[in-house]
Amino acid sequence: MATEQDADDLADPSPDPPSAAPTITSTRDLLALSLGALGVVYGDLGTSPLYTVRECFHPSHGIAVGYENVLGVLSLIFWALTIAVIVKYMAFVMRADNQGEGGILALLALIMPKGRAEQGRRTAALVLVALIGTSLLLSDGMITPVITVLGAVEGLEVAMPVLAPFVVPTALAILVGLFMLQRRGTAAVGALFGPAMLVWFAMIAALGLPWVLREPRVLEAVLPWHALRFFAANGLHGFLVLSAVVLCITGTEALFADMGHFGRRPIRLAWYAVVFPALLLNYFGQGAALLLGGKAAAANPFYALAPSALLYPVIAVSTMAAIIASQALISGSFSLAQQAVQLGYSPRLRVVHTSSAARGQIYVPEINAVLFVVCSALALTFRNSSNLAAAYGLAVTGTMTATSILMFAVARRAWGWSAAKAGLVVGLLLCFDLPFLLANFTKLAHGGWVPVVIGGGVLTLMTTWKRGRAVLASHMARGMVPTSQFLATLDAEGPARVSGTAVFMSSNQGVVPPALIHNFKHNKVLHEQVVLLSVTTENVPKVQHDRRVEVEDLGHGLFAVVARHGFMETPNVPWAVRHCRDQGLRVRMSEVSYYLGRESLLIGREPGLAGWRKAIFSFLSRNARPATAFFSIPPDRVVELGMQVEL
Repeated sequence: MATEQDADDLADPSPDPPSAAPTITSTRDLLALSLGALGVVYGDLGTSPLYTVRECFHPSHGIAVGYENVLGVLSLIFWALTIAVIVKYMAFVMRADNQGEGGILALLALIMPKGRAEQGRRTAALVLVALIGTSLLLSDGMITPVITVLGAVEGLEVAMPVLAPFVVPTALAILVGLFMLQRRGTAAVGALFGPAMLVWFAMIAALGLPWVLREPRVLEAVLPWHALRFFAANGLHGFLVLSAVVLCITGTEALFADMGHFGRRPIRLAWYAVVFPALLLNYFGQGAALLLGGKAAAANPFYALAPSALLYPVIAVSTMAAIIASQALISGSFSLAQQAVQLGYSPRLRVVHTSSAARGQIYVPEINAVLFVVCSALALTFRNSSNLAAAYGLAVTGTMTATSILMFAVARRAWGWSAAKAGLVVGLLLCFDLPFLLANFTKLAHGGWVPVVIGGGVLTLMTTWKRGRAVLASHMARGMVPTSQFLATLDAEGPARVSGTAVFMSSNQGVVPPALIHNFKHNKVLHEQVVLLSVTTENVPKVQHDRRVEVEDLGHGLFAVVARHGFMETPNVPWAVRHCRDQGLRVRMSEVSYYLGRESLLIGREPGLAGWRKAIFSFLSRNARPATAFFSIPPDRVVELGMQVEL
């Protein structure tokens, strides 16, 4: 027979948070996840042939279509893919996972001093680098859907120039559908997009192969001296072409950012078995088309590969792939947003777990809405993919450079490498990243300002929130009472006690929350059991079950409870309270009340935060997700006690 306590559990279930990233127990699991990764992770990288070669021979670069130049560009593309994807990310960066999770903020969590706040100039500099990289990656997530969709739909102009006015409206309609689809979750999207991208890669390989067979000399481009000859022959113009060559590796950061969605092995298998061979065949095929077709093919080398009878089907498949291409950075943006919230760089957001089996598969409605609005504005403003190419390159190279810098700290602090070894490896990676970054800086006036403006805005919001929370905590600490002093007061006054358990949320251990002080001061009573609950975020994606909850009996019916969670997990306060029983705190969930403090911020002349930052922080605070929803607290059991704080 069920006890009364068991009945409480059934009436108030507080399930464990989603447990683990996808586990692979069979070849079937590996293949299924690899197929999903094909759709989610490789969409952006896989559709780069739509515009990369075309931009390399854009008239603005002054590079003529000729044998040496074509082989030089193909050599640059081949070695860019090899060094960026295979050497940098698969062999080096993807080893720096934080318990299976990837992304630039996961790197930051790896190198942060454990048990301490950011301290020291070196750590502060690394934090800034990580935030800049995060901001640029989010701006990349806003540019990616626009340039890929426009790049595909522009095939309509090739097939029938009279359709040119319909390119932008068609792209906008596609973007609407794409962002509406996000609520279904990564798992559903991956299952839908994986097979579709398999068709895409098969198609681009099939388009390129006949041209390679007709002009096999393009295969010589795998020899690196063709790239060196290209630079020697074209000088500054050759260097500036790097700003277009970098388009072939856009989306590479998604390999790392989306690693928690699928795992390292499926991502690698999809690359070597499908993506890399298909990309090379198509790029070399475009090179062959340029050698055989000259300037006529240079207008749009990708669509020049298609026989006229198959042009419309190729446009249809390309449009489908462009839609999918946007998914990699959108999924990565959701993960970054969740990590930013848990690490204290963003207000509370609504995080929807779309899978009961994998915590990495999430949907963040607020981020989805922002991405859609910005993408629509970019499509209406720039109107074609060539205008956006410069903006795209700067966002990509900036993020990749930030990742390389952070990897030095990871190699030193997390892997124990010597400074010489870490410096050598990272130095070689920077020798690859920095030329691309510098080449793209020359495009600031021609669209490169877009990721700078977007990234600067995101960086301002993140740093303002982090600093604002620190200043607010400092102000709140002035009126806090140490726990020992409060216990002494209880000894002296012996207040009346009422039945039940009161949970007071506390952001600082060792002190009494202001909500408890105000409640005791005005009501003169305490519950039989008073829980001072501190929710902390660890620098790991997931906290082990036996470390999640820690209970300390303070006497007088007071208990200090620490609930820990990782930066990829959403806190669940009722779950933590229920599991206090494992350490001797008997709680009837039907008799638990939750007391929260709500601060009303007043903008004053207190030092610590500039006036304009105070206004932004106050706005963000007012619009943050309510604590009850963020901490999964039943709203009908919450008592809020307000107080005014002047900043």
